[in-house]
Amino acid sequence: MAFKITDACISCGACADNCPVNAISQADTQYVIDADTCISCGACQGGCPVEAIVED
Repeated sequence: MAFKITDACISCGACADNCPVNAISQADTQYVIDADTCISCGACQGGCPVEAIVED
């Protein structure tokens, strides 16, 4: 199951730094996760300081 980034995202980039497969990129207003690339490891969720990442 892939993860998604909610509107609570503060665009700090911590999630992208923690992603081992580079599935996270900066969009217009916040970071987004490419569900096709995500391996559901949870590294992004554990590194998010505002708990903005949830299972999709």
